Amino acid sequence: MLRAGIHSVSAGTLLGRALSTPDSRPVGALRVLSAGKAANAMATAAVHVLGGVIRGGLVVSHVEGRVPTSFEAVRGSHPVPTAESERAGQRALALAASVAADESLLVLLSGGGSAIMAVPAPGIALEDKRRTTDRLLKAGADIHALNTVRKHISALKGGWLAAATSRPSLTLAISDVVGDDLSVIASGPTVPDASTFDDAVAVLRRFGGLDAYPASVVARLQAGARGDIAETPKPGDSRLARAAARVIGGRRDAMDGAALDAESRGYTVLRLDEPVVGEARIAAVSHLHAAIARAADLRRPACIISSGETTVHVTGRGTGGRNQEFALAAAAPLAALGMPIVVASVGTDGIDGPTTAAGAWADSSTLDRARAAGLHGPEWFLSNNDAHAFFAALGDLIITGPTDTNVGDLQIVLIG
Repeated sequence: MLRAGIHSVSAGTLLGRALSTPDSRPVGALRVLSAGKAANAMATAAVHVLGGVIRGGLVVSHVEGRVPTSFEAVRGSHPVPTAESERAGQRALALAASVAADESLLVLLSGGGSAIMAVPAPGIALEDKRRTTDRLLKAGADIHALNTVRKHISALKGGWLAAATSRPSLTLAISDVVGDDLSVIASGPTVPDASTFDDAVAVLRRFGGLDAYPASVVARLQAGARGDIAETPKPGDSRLARAAARVIGGRRDAMDGAALDAESRGYTVLRLDEPVVGEARIAAVSHLHAAIARAADLRRPACIISSGETTVHVTGRGTGGRNQEFALAAAAPLAALGMPIVVASVGTDGIDGPTTAAGAWADSSTLDRARAAGLHGPEWFLSNNDAHAFFAALGDLIITGPTDTNVGDLQIVLIG
């Protein structure tokens, strides 16, 4: 079911569907920028559908992969930018500026682009941007808060990429953010930014305080808040008048794919469309209880499908990710329910935190199997943010490999 959900949001499927509609099909000669975790697949799909109107382009991804022969490929890094990410961002800006008078720019965007393609703003060193990103991630900042800061210490995000071209641009984005906000997906390089320097300063205060961040970052944000530095392009900015953007797929598409597969297997399906958000270990328990309550009258076997994006506040030295912590936090409540039940959570990009797993699953036997294997209890592993070690010992990791797409996280609960 999880694999079916991921397959339903493959970049080729989503982009092919979008390009079949008139308002998402660009007209005339094109230069193409494809950036993010789905960059390779989106570029390949675009060439397949649009063919000869594409005169060339750039693919910016975090993994090696096959790209069209007419495209330059640059590999960045995720979730923290590297020197290659900066080179990729510079190449993206150069491509936008080079679009000819008889061409337009097609931007194919997917989650992960914020780190994979990065150009620090004047006065900000790449290392300072790296430290800021890493600190916010470890403090548990959600993607909206994180990208508010990223946009205000960048020369590319928050609309600056679209402002770099004088020609029309069309962005087609696969959303990995709750709410499908185009200004948040990959930090919105081609759309107006409604957030402000004041908002960015408030984020730093909320997640550790100003003293926890590099002085150059704090100085820039405070200067912007005083009005000493120009804001990011806002709604109505004439530089973005020729820029159009739309979301072509997101988390609900993955839920659709999982639901169809579950129904084909004889499950009664319940979709919980409200997003699963918040601290992973807290959200897991509340979500499990809500799912059971909502499924009380469903014919068994039942399948409850949800999606979203949780966060992790890192205080330990272990290895894991938000989906593995989600499953681990569910283990003890599952054991107490006295019924056959399983919970799984995966990142649809196939990568959960700094691990090779997409996520993990836990069921009503997880605690007993952990005791038999001589493992500490879930709380011990959670306290060290070491969910990966727990599930690796039990063989309960879910490993898909990179999927060339990204629409956030997908959860499935099976009862009976």
